[in-house]
Amino acid sequence: MGFNMNQVEEMLKEEGYKLTTQRKAILGVIVENQDKHLSPEEIYDIVRLKHQDIGIATVYRTLQLLEKFNIIYRVNFDDGYNRYELNQDSENHHHHHLICLECGKVIEVKLDLLETLENQIEKENNFKIVDHNVKFFGYCEECQK
Repeated sequence: MGFNMNQVEEMLKEEGYKLTTQRKAILGVIVENQDKHLSPEEIYDIVRLKHQDIGIATVYRTLQLLEKFNIIYRVNFDDGYNRYELNQDSENHHHHHLICLECGKVIEVKLDLLETLENQIEKENNFKIVDHNVKFFGYCEECQK
């Protein structure tokens, strides 16, 4: 699924919000850096390169708003920071991550082998699963050398 800024603008407008220049800049940074899992502070640093007047509080408020509308979602890699990703999955199933314990690199794993396990868990426990999150910790190819 491709990202569509106009759809985001319409979604916000329907709920009484505007896609301001600052919100658009923040979302733009997330879109342009999809593979980097940026923290709010990293997003702030990048946005400030073009919009010097933006404040860190604006970044945090915008992230909360975008998360509320499921445009982005928050991920935590157990490193003390919340990070954000663009939500491109129509079924709201998140992909998995490989996290290097040496350099902190995060690699996305698109393969989801847990569907069968989820179905079995739901059936055996009469429990409706709406999402799951899997993190694998180890060492990336570069750090293994």
